[in-house]
Formats: sequence, C-alpha cells, structure tokens
Amino acid sequence: MPLRFGKAGKAQACNDLGNTRQDDGDEDGALQAYAEASSHRPDWAVPWYNAGLIHKYRGDWAASLEANARAVQCDPGNEGAIWNLGIAATALGDWTTARRAWRLYGIPLAEGEGPVDHFAGLTPIRVHGDEASEVLWADRIDPARAILRNVPLPGSGHRYGDLVLHDGAPNGYRLHQGRELAVFDALELIAPSDYATFELWIDEASQDEIDTLIARFHAVGDGAENWSLGIRMLCAACSEGRPYGDGEGHEHPADQTVGPRGPWRLGLATRGEAAARALLDDWQREHPAAAPRDLRCVLAAASRS
Repeated sequence: MPLRFGKAGKAQACNDLGNTRQDDGDEDGALQAYAEASSHRPDWAVPWYNAGLIHKYRGDWAASLEANARAVQCDPGNEGAIWNLGIAATALGDWTTARRAWRLYGIPLAEGEGPVDHFAGLTPIRVHGDEASEVLWADRIDPARAILRNVPLPGSGHRYGDLVLHDGAPNGYRLHQGRELAVFDALELIAPSDYATFELWIDEASQDEIDTLIARFHAVGDGAENWSLGIRMLCAACSEGRPYGDGEGHEHPADQTVGPRGPWRLGLATRGEAAARALLDDWQREHPAAAPRDLRCVLAAASRS
C-alpha cells in the first residue's frame, strides 16, 4: 500500500528539498521548494524564514520583508526572522516596520518617526569590494546601519563616511579596548559619502610626526590612516574567527616593514586634493625634514545625481 503524506509531511519534504537545493547553489530551485512547503503549511514559519534569508542575501528587500513578516506572523518568537524583518524594513526605509521589529526583538527604542536613531557604539564591519574584503571600524547608528570611520583601501570600493546596511549574524570577532566585539558583514551601500580617498607616501618622518599629521586631518573632520601600520592581511579562517590570542594556530605578520623614519603609506579621506595639500603643506613647514611624495587620488568621491 503506498505511503500517504499529510500536509505536514509534504511541507517538511519540500522544505528539506529546498535546503538541499540551497546547499547545491540552486537558489531559484530552493525558493520554489520553500514556496511549495508554505503552500502545504502556510502557518509554518520555517520555509518563510528560509525564503526570506535567500532574498536578504540577494538584496531583494521587498520579498525579504514579505517572507520574514509571514515567518514572524507564524512564530512571533522567531528571533532570526524578526531581525531579518528589521533589516529588510531598514533597507526599504519602512521605519514603522523597522521599529516594530526591533522592539519585538527587545531593543528599547525611543519613540519617533523617520529613520531609527539608536547609537550602539563602535563596531567592526566587513565590506566587500570587487577586488577585496576589508574589516573596518564603524559607528553603528541603529541595529542594521553603520557609518565607516576608517579610511578603506580603494580595492574595497568603499569610502570613509559611507553609510552601509549590515547583517546581524556575527562573522568573526575583534578586540577593542579589551572588549570582544562581533564583526558584521555589510549587505549594501545605503548612501556613499562625499569623500575621495587619497594615497600618500612620506619619507624621513617619525611615527610621532606622522601621528600629528593624521591628527590634523581628524581635527577638520577628514579621515586619515597610517596604512603602513594599520593593515593586516588575514586568511579567511582568522578574519572570520578570532585573530588574536591563540587565533587559528598560526601567525599573520605585518603586511610591510617600516623603518623608524619610514617610508610611510597613508590613506587620506578628504573632499578635495587642494584641502589635503593645504594641511600637508602646513604640517611640512613644522617638519621640514619630512619628504611627502606621490599624493594621488585612488578612489574618487561618488558622483551625485
């Protein structure tokens, strides 16, 4: 006698098929299977959540919001679906839904309308460019948005001051002032900053003198980084793990060795070359032995429509 599956069994089989297809890289097939699972059991949160996850990583925010809203409707305690609902609503600028999601998760938000304002401190964010990925420090202004506060390398395609949408699942950790902080992956550039990125080399200067130059840029609201000391190339296992203490059992030496007088490689974020040169000239008058060279724009400011 042939086996007969009820709606619950059919839904489970379709959801399992969706998981298999997703593992095999067939996202369209997975979405089809999850949709079929939901047709058998529309009150089951799992396939709605699974579909919403695919839509999230595709950047299909309307579909992600709809799927995660259905998952939360089915299971109001599904924290993953609640968080992804908040991310999708943030991406769409649906601040009413975003606030509702964050509060449902347990985040005490102040009353208000418009963009959520809930500063959560300094946070490491991994940005992904066509050439490279990079972990940067950022000001987390709400549960899903952050403003980049390092000067990114040009290969990341990002700029100092960019506003990015980020995931809520930790993907690595970094230490800051003795505290372990989770790394979150950027999902999308929400608003590019109006800063351009410049590269500068300086010979015959001490680290203290370089620090004073960096402080001058910071004092006027620009960005500046000593790329010679601040960049550390990591393997994927360490970047997505804990690259300190015992780490992953191996060392990652500094990207380059710098002598006490350089050469130093700096990354500068400014709104124009003239402003950068003016700050550099003022600094050099106080440090005449220093030899700046090769100031060049390596990533132009984003065009404004």
